[in-house]
Amino acid sequence: MRKRTTTVALLAAFTAAGAALAPAAFADGSQGDTKITKVVVNGGKSVVIGTTAVKTFTVSVTATDNQGIEGAELSLHGPNYGLLTTSSVKCVAADATTSTCSGSFTVDPRMFDVLNDQAGTWYVDAWVDAKGDDSNFIWKEKAGSFKVQRASQLTVNASPEPVKKGRTVTVTGKLSRANWETSKYAGYTNQPVQLQFRKKNSSTYTTLKTVRTDSTGNLKTTTTATVDGYYRYSFAGTTTTPAVNATGDGVDVQ
Repeated sequence: MRKRTTTVALLAAFTAAGAALAPAAFADGSQGDTKITKVVVNGGKSVVIGTTAVKTFTVSVTATDNQGIEGAELSLHGPNYGLLTTSSVKCVAADATTSTCSGSFTVDPRMFDVLNDQAGTWYVDAWVDAKGDDSNFIWKEKAGSFKVQRASQLTVNASPEPVKKGRTVTVTGKLSRANWETSKYAGYTNQPVQLQFRKKNSSTYTTLKTVRTDSTGNLKTTTTATVDGYYRYSFAGTTTTPAVNATGDGVDVQ
C-alpha cells in the first residue's frame, strides 16, 4: 500500500501549499489490469444540504483486478476549490476479483465545510490498489459525478377564500434556499416558477403560467376562479438548488 500512501501524502501537501486543487496535479494513471467499473454517491441522489443539520452520505467505488482489490482512497472536489475527504474506506469483496470500496463523508454547514459558491457539480477522485507483489493500481480523476445542492423551500397563499366564480384569485409565495454562510434561508431571485392548479378530488396539477421571483424571491400573480381546487407553485430546480413544490392552498369557489 506504499504507493497509495505516498500519493495521498503528496495530495495533502499540494492542498496545504494552496494549489488550485491537489488531485488536478496528477493525470489519470494505472498499472496492471485494475479497473473502476461503478461509482455511486448518496444512493444516486443529489447531496442536499440545509442550514444547520449535519449531512452524512456514502460514496462507493466498485473495482476489479485479476488478483483482487486490496484497498482504496477517495476524495471529492467541486467548484471554487471545494474539497471533502474521508479517513476511512472499507472494501468488501463480491468475489475473488471484484470489490466495492465505500467511504462516509460528513458535511456540517455550520462549520463552513461548504460555501455557497461551491454548490453545483462535484466529482469523485479514486485511487484503488490491487493485491499482489506488482502493486497494480488505478488512479482516476472524475471517476464519478454528483450534485451538492442548497436546500430549497417554497410557499404559496391563494386569496380571497372563499371567492366568487369569475373573480380574481391572487396567488403569492416565496422561493428560498439555504445560505450556508449565514445559516439562514434567503430568497432565490429571478427564477422561473410555475403556478399550478388541481381541481378538488383530483390528484393531477396543471400548469397555468410561469412567474419569476423578484429581487427577494417573492412571487405574485393572479388568475380567474373557476372551480374549487388547490393552487401551488412548482420550481423545477437548478444545478445548485433542488426542485421543490409548495403544499397546495385550497380555494372554495362559490
